[in-house]
Amino acid sequence: MKFDITVEPTGILPEIKVMRPSAGTDHRGEIWTIWERENVLPEHLSFNLCKFTRSIKNTLRGLHGCFNTWKYMSVPYGEVFFAVVDVRENSPNFLKSQTLILNDSNHLGVLVPPGFVNGHLCLSEQCLYHYMMSYEGDYIDPHEQVVLRWDDERLGINWPTTSPILSERDKKSNI
Repeated sequence: MKFDITVEPTGILPEIKVMRPSAGTDHRGEIWTIWERENVLPEHLSFNLCKFTRSIKNTLRGLHGCFNTWKYMSVPYGEVFFAVVDVRENSPNFLKSQTLILNDSNHLGVLVPPGFVNGHLCLSEQCLYHYMMSYEGDYIDPHEQVVLRWDDERLGINWPTTSPILSERDKKSNI
């Protein structure tokens, strides 16, 4: 059985692609496909790394990223408020942001190209956040990535919290 994935650009940041899968259901539950290579990731790239984070409610991870990595994110369990920001200094969308709700009901995935940072806030009691990465060259260690504070006023992100649970890394900015 094949399930289609619709690829949709976001309105504010057209380089960000939202993947909307179709799902099949029956008496056993539900099935959907989160990723199909067709015409989205550049042909010469494939995913090199796949990670998960599990968070408790009100945990905010991010905003971070780099200039050589494509990322595909989805939420197989729970719900997150997802934010992505253009950090390419020569872009007409420099420091503009886009937000989405990703959860285990809408099954949305987001493909983020290099030059963007992203972060997510766990809205449910717990959430499982999944991301796959494709990078050219070496993997950029977390201490070398671009980091923006979640509440940087230049970004205009309306986070649904005023006091998230943060790591030390996510309490500061390096641009």
